[in-house]
Amino acid sequence: MTKESRCRACREPLSDIILSLGRTPLANALLSEADLARPEPTFPLDLAFCRRCSLVQILETVPPDQLFRDYVYFSSYSDTMLHHTKELAERMIRERGLGPDSLVIEAASNDGYLLRNYQAAGVKVLGIEPARNIARHAWAVHGIPTREEFFTADYARRLVEEGYRADVFHAHNVLAHVPDLPGFLIGIRTLLKSKGVAVIEVPYVKAMLDGCEFDTIYHEHLCYFSLTALNQAFQNSGLRIVDVEQVPIHGGSLRVFASTSDSVLVSDPRVDALLTDEQTWGVHGLEPYQQFADRVKHIKMTLNELLAKLKGQGARIAAYGASAKGSTLLNYCGIGRDTLDFVADRSSVKQGRYTPGTHLRIEPPEKLLAAQPDYTLLLTWNFADEILTQQAEYRRRGGRFIIPVPEPRVV
Repeated sequence: MTKESRCRACREPLSDIILSLGRTPLANALLSEADLARPEPTFPLDLAFCRRCSLVQILETVPPDQLFRDYVYFSSYSDTMLHHTKELAERMIRERGLGPDSLVIEAASNDGYLLRNYQAAGVKVLGIEPARNIARHAWAVHGIPTREEFFTADYARRLVEEGYRADVFHAHNVLAHVPDLPGFLIGIRTLLKSKGVAVIEVPYVKAMLDGCEFDTIYHEHLCYFSLTALNQAFQNSGLRIVDVEQVPIHGGSLRVFASTSDSVLVSDPRVDALLTDEQTWGVHGLEPYQQFADRVKHIKMTLNELLAKLKGQGARIAAYGASAKGSTLLNYCGIGRDTLDFVADRSSVKQGRYTPGTHLRIEPPEKLLAAQPDYTLLLTWNFADEILTQQAEYRRRGGRFIIPVPEPRVV
């Protein structure tokens, strides 16, 4: 792990730490039973602010090979994600007039959850996914051509030499993971056709602040983006944001559409409108982030008070969602096996393993009905509607969920 002293986007020295979440384990470093007896590494998790370009970022960088070569998050386990990407692919096919001669490329394509929609419509696709286990699953199970690589400027040039150029380039929830942000964006510019478009989704830093979504912060997420920060980084890399949308996925995300800087595509007024709005709420100043830090400390206090009260009344409590955000919340708040009996998760890849730092055993969702805990702490609150619907029987029997952010509440 290396500690950054300069902004990942503009290289300005970083001096303003917004929030420190202490030392935590890597959020997706799930443990086997044998691992529980071994020392578990932890790393500082400090959030900083760049005064020049307004990019919010953590200071530590874990080598990508350590984080992503063997990965436990399969996007297809979320019905919400499948619906979200199906709608987007159908829209892009329609609006861009894509057909058999078109090519769609996705960086961090996971198990092909997005690209399979294009392939089903007869559009050629190529996935680029560094997690070997997931890339091979995409090929074997879904038939999605997938390269086991990290997407970089150098790799983009290699693809161009092989004859690949993208009509549409997707990058969803990956830009925050990239240590070399300018290089990644230059790679997109390199691969795009002259009239091609890049579609990029990132969690929105303003939504993170408004919803006090501090559990979005973990070592995989190096950066937290405003449109202001994105716009500057894109311009510096020869790209131009031509449209922007705010979408509700993951607690609030930005979806930007970008072209090469010399493209004939006309920018939508929504871009300037949102940039102006961000100026109004103070994107260039520290005050919104200082208020965020105060609210995070308040959530920690009130959530622990609520759980202690319920345990004092004899309640049995479990958790749902062995997610990265859940790891941040549990470790920062100090919530472990003395409070929670287990954590349920739909992903069979995670079941039977243990959560980092807190060492909770991960069980199938059916365990909620078998054990019928009185309360379940919903760690994957960003999929609350989906999970509450799936767990209707647990709730009918009297089970209740605790949603921790933006303010702990029982539903």
